Amino acid sequence: MPMQLESTLPLELEILIQKVIGASIEVHRHLGPGFLETIYEQALCFELEQRGIAYVRQKEIAIPYKTTKLTGQRFDLFIEGVLIIELKAVEMLLPIHEAQIMSYLKALHLRAGLLMNFNVKMLKSGIKRIVF
Repeated sequence: MPMQLESTLPLELEILIQKVIGASIEVHRHLGPGFLETIYEQALCFELEQRGIAYVRQKEIAIPYKTTKLTGQRFDLFIEGVLIIELKAVEMLLPIHEAQIMSYLKALHLRAGLLMNFNVKMLKSGIKRIVF
């Protein structure tokens, strides 16, 4: 049964978030901690495909700056055009990681992202929902 959360996000987005978290837990259950982020990214893409969830990998975004757009910024996964996923394999998540995903959400005018650290014993403790 999915977690019951009090949320301002649309129900469809909440359901998508739960599906992505489920896919991520499956990846962590099989691989555990200790690999590079790119390994988890590949495995998560496999799981998303198995579940019929559309995604774009290493999505490049243009960052608005005054009267121009800056290019070259990428994030790990863009799920169904509404959800940003940023994967980490670090000792601990830091405030800079949250700031990073908040910046992406702001630049794309999106509401939700998931910050996932796979370098943990239980993935549940490595997932942070970011809502803008």
